[in-house]
Amino acid sequence: MADYIISAESTADLSKEYFEERNISYVFFHYELDGKQYPDDLGQTMSFKYFYDAMRNGADTKTSQLSMGEFIEYFEPMLKEGKDIIHLSLSSGISGVVNSARLAQEELTEKYPDRKLYVIDSLAASSGYGLLMDKLADLRDEGMGIDELAAWTDEHKLELNHWFFTTDLKYLIRGGRVSKTAGVVGGLLNICPLLNVDQEGKLIGRYKVRGKSKVTQKMWEKMQELAKDGTGYSEKCFISSSDCYEDAKAVSDLIEAGMPNLNGKVKHFSIGTTIGSHTGPGTVALFFWGKKRED
Repeated sequence: MADYIISAESTADLSKEYFEERNISYVFFHYELDGKQYPDDLGQTMSFKYFYDAMRNGADTKTSQLSMGEFIEYFEPMLKEGKDIIHLSLSSGISGVVNSARLAQEELTEKYPDRKLYVIDSLAASSGYGLLMDKLADLRDEGMGIDELAAWTDEHKLELNHWFFTTDLKYLIRGGRVSKTAGVVGGLLNICPLLNVDQEGKLIGRYKVRGKSKVTQKMWEKMQELAKDGTGYSEKCFISSSDCYEDAKAVSDLIEAGMPNLNGKVKHFSIGTTIGSHTGPGTVALFFWGKKRED
């Protein structure tokens, strides 16, 4: 196995067990629930069920990204051990955290000139970011060196497709992605918006679909259209959801039935507390490799 560390943030929305199984290091974001701060530690301190129930009951949530100092504290022990690091950050289209990581990189590169520390903007989020990290773990385990892996990441990261839908518009309204008026009308019409992450790593509304069953079908149609090799897709597929597993399973059932060459079953994860603070409960997100994201 290659003698370097691949690293992410908790916003990659993999489980603690999966991070450990794939030997991916990670560092926590933070969030607040009704004014009290917690680590976004993959549901260890607070269960995802408790968190999303609190949101449904009107709890106020806020998130805070990692500081330069926290990244230094995280990276430095690895560098002291003589390890090189390739770290991917949450999309710059969603958060400014990559800037904190790069400031830490500058300081630590001067302090440890013989070590390599790559910091890369993933342009990805939630378990799509996780699927990208999973691919890096595969390439590392196949023997790819750190320099080649960094170049591969920059070349291929926009081939990671993200599609989201939500069954509750109020959290998009609260975050300013949907106007209050449009949200009221959408609620009356049972609109479930279908969104994706664009080439700049920003979450963009694409379709207004009436009803959960229709938006589920539309998501499946987009995967058939965009996935590498269409229904012959043979890579992995991840889904994350916020306390609505049955809705997520309805999507994965379509994929597993319609894509016989899929690499294993669709893997399900929970949308974590940082991303979930903005999407709210009732969100399903689908991630797969496919056509490069373009304007």
